Amino acid sequence: MLSKRTSLVVTTTLAPMLWGTTYLTTTLFLPEDRPLLAATLRALPAGILLLLFCRRLPHGHWWWKSWVLGILNIGAFFALLFVAAYRLPGGVAAIAGGILPLVVALLASRVLHERLTTRVVIAGTAGVFGVSLIVLQSQARLDPIGILAAVGGTVSMASGIVLSKKWGQSAPPLTTTAWQLTTGGLSLLAVMLLVEGLPATPLTPPNLLGLAYLSLVGTAFAYVVWFRGIARLPASTPPFLGLLSPIVAIVLGWLIAGEGLAALQIVGIVIVLASIVAAVTRRTEARGDPDSTDAAESVESDHSRPPLGHALHR
Repeated sequence: MLSKRTSLVVTTTLAPMLWGTTYLTTTLFLPEDRPLLAATLRALPAGILLLLFCRRLPHGHWWWKSWVLGILNIGAFFALLFVAAYRLPGGVAAIAGGILPLVVALLASRVLHERLTTRVVIAGTAGVFGVSLIVLQSQARLDPIGILAAVGGTVSMASGIVLSKKWGQSAPPLTTTAWQLTTGGLSLLAVMLLVEGLPATPLTPPNLLGLAYLSLVGTAFAYVVWFRGIARLPASTPPFLGLLSPIVAIVLGWLIAGEGLAALQIVGIVIVLASIVAAVTRRTEARGDPDSTDAAESVESDHSRPPLGHALHR
């Protein structure tokens, strides 16, 4: 039987694996040249749906903290993610996530005072090297704006992870996910109206199907399990799991979109998987690592949430 920590790690991996399907879904189903529209319709409906389910709003300083985290984890990240997805091929669009473990480990050592170990640095460097092999073997043109957007999205997400860990959670993951998706989605809506405006033509059934999948499965469900993992695991563990996203993206691009998959790209995939196992296994089995899953379970249950009308007056 799996331990609580191992089960949590396995569950958290579902999020980056689902995110790895974003790029192919964007290419096949979403309207062209509307990255902000796609980002807004991915985040905001998911946030409102979860908010209606949990029926609880932030209170006190969690109003502004939810906005900050919503922009870093959702608003800025989604906008840059879709810019990258529109300008880069599927596998390449995801590879900037390879630097996420190193960025988070560095920020966590400064902000959270987590020890920056040699093993984490080596595993993180191996992850970057592995995804670099994937990129360098791609036959598609690497658009500079797309690359900058992908890197910017990674930095935004890294900052959101570290601040989420530093501030903790005043409510269960389902509730805090609802807050962040809603605030991030509202921020995206404002930017979309200013930059892109409303769509000139109605969305097609394939567009709606792709957006429904991204919003419900790739966002609402994926972010609930992701934020749960962030709350209960060491700060640098979820980013290593995030390296699964480019692997899923490149494999789907090869299987479905007909993108090339060279031998060195396969070597890169193996290296990335090895870096994940080395980092996550070490943190899972380290003797001095407290079982944060038990501590995190002291957060109040969703069953005790008040009605939304009551929360509006808090």
